[in-house]
Amino acid sequence: MATAKSWLNRCLTPKVGLPARLVFAASTLCWLLVLGLWAGLSYGGVVPAMFLPTPGAVVDAALRLGADGTLGKHVLASVEVVLIGFAVSSLVAVPLGLLMGSFRIVQALLEPLVNFIRYLPVTSFVPLFILWIGIGLEQRVTVIIFGVFFQQLVMIADVSKGVAKDLINASYTLGANRRDVVLHVLAPASLPGVLDTLRVTMGWAWTYLVVAELVAASSGLGYISLKAMRGFQVDVIFLAIAIIGLLGLITDQLFRLLRLRIAAWAQ
Repeated sequence: MATAKSWLNRCLTPKVGLPARLVFAASTLCWLLVLGLWAGLSYGGVVPAMFLPTPGAVVDAALRLGADGTLGKHVLASVEVVLIGFAVSSLVAVPLGLLMGSFRIVQALLEPLVNFIRYLPVTSFVPLFILWIGIGLEQRVTVIIFGVFFQQLVMIADVSKGVAKDLINASYTLGANRRDVVLHVLAPASLPGVLDTLRVTMGWAWTYLVVAELVAASSGLGYISLKAMRGFQVDVIFLAIAIIGLLGLITDQLFRLLRLRIAAWAQ
């Protein structure tokens, strides 16, 4: 009883570490509860199959689409769109965001426009992107870029602003010039926050994927979701949603490992 009480006390205390086994058990329990609720509602007939497919039906849909290579083709198409759009957005947003958070003149130039654009709904621009760019890969990548870039810019600028001014003053005292301060003080000090920003916005890129592929697409998970909706194939829709969530979880863990690898000092 005393042991259980001490463990409960640790679990309810902020900022206290827990054993890896306990963390894994809690995570597993959450998944089992969700899957159990889903199975109970679907197999028990509480929710009709046309609205909520059974887990077995979703697995069967995965096996059926995977057997002829259809599923793999659509997954690769979606991964290509997300990775290209996210990479292009990040390559521009990271250096520009650092400059925006470090130099007041850059902030004054960009912040009003950026703060205006980032509140605009991405879906309203899809018809314009089709009109301007066409209906190919470029249009889908542009949707991802537009949905992610301006958010990244603001978040990375805030990370750069948060670097302690004492670090900058100390570097000037030691003889550094402005270029050295940006490259060797601001950039390294901002690295953990930049990686956290990329990790968060990667999740947004996956959420915008369906928007990018719902209109004028011939492949991808968003495309098969729309196609399945027309045929009332709810199992395929759930499969596409599950795969997007799984891919997002994988990329999230990759960014977490990357942060541990190259910014371990910030833990």
